[in-house]
Amino acid sequence: MKGRNTALVLVIIIILAGVFVWEYRDSSWLAPLLGTSTAPASQQQVAKQSYACDAGKTITATYYQGAAATAPASSSTPPVPNGSVALVLSDSRSMTLPQTISGSGIRYANADESVVFWSKGNTAFITEGANQSQTFVNCIATSNIEGQESWTTLASSTLGYSVRYPAGYTVNTSYAYQALGPGKTIYGTMLTIPATEATGTNLSSDSGVSIETLPKAGTCTADQFLDGQIGTTTEITDNGVTYSMAKGGGAGAGNLYNEYVYAIPGTSPCLAVRYFIHSTQIGNYPPGTVKAFDQAALLSEFDGIRRSLVLGK
Repeated sequence: MKGRNTALVLVIIIILAGVFVWEYRDSSWLAPLLGTSTAPASQQQVAKQSYACDAGKTITATYYQGAAATAPASSSTPPVPNGSVALVLSDSRSMTLPQTISGSGIRYANADESVVFWSKGNTAFITEGANQSQTFVNCIATSNIEGQESWTTLASSTLGYSVRYPAGYTVNTSYAYQALGPGKTIYGTMLTIPATEATGTNLSSDSGVSIETLPKAGTCTADQFLDGQIGTTTEITDNGVTYSMAKGGGAGAGNLYNEYVYAIPGTSPCLAVRYFIHSTQIGNYPPGTVKAFDQAALLSEFDGIRRSLVLGK
């Protein structure tokens, strides 16, 4: 009889504990322990963003917003924020943090502020512990373009941007564009196509996309990244970004060079994306031995890389 009563008490305790955990599963102090990342039912999802951080770390943040906050009694008192963020971290942790008052950017923290997530523009970071040391550092938002889920992400706080590129591309973060002549070298990052993409065609395997900067440019226009062999510089808007765009090119010894430069006005240092397409004269090959590369497909791929560029600002 005593054993049966003990078992009944244990069952009641387990049920009560389950009810308690379920009731407070989304609280800032319990969610990290449970690995839950669900916002309160009264809030609605307003955005979802992935970030790439130093040391190969990543953050996926889902932002939620509740009903409009009640105005404070005093004009000197800021309104209490009513949002939250659900985080999924690359170290396998998940947690939900309520929004807190912040003087700059958007701030989220648990009850004892042992975990704080900051978001400002396209950047974010996380601090943890009593000394609030940064554990996810220099995080830059990454693009969420459909179809690029399998692409590789390059993100750097030093470079100041994130960009995505297809599998097989090689990356050179010490790239130097020297076609403008002595004293006019432009530095940047080069994403070179896979060699297999050029195999059997008249496309050369040094073709690719480069992200370049001009630190001392007075105005940020595409013509500054090209020599005198350019057409008209035009302003275009694509995927919500306005560019100064120009085309350049040349030929010599059976080689053809086509370049497309997309500079982003207002950036400092002036930043531009260059398409470099090196090919050879198809007529110089015996008939049937080499096929002409698919320029439309290549430009579409380069467009996808350019559109994935996110500036860390």
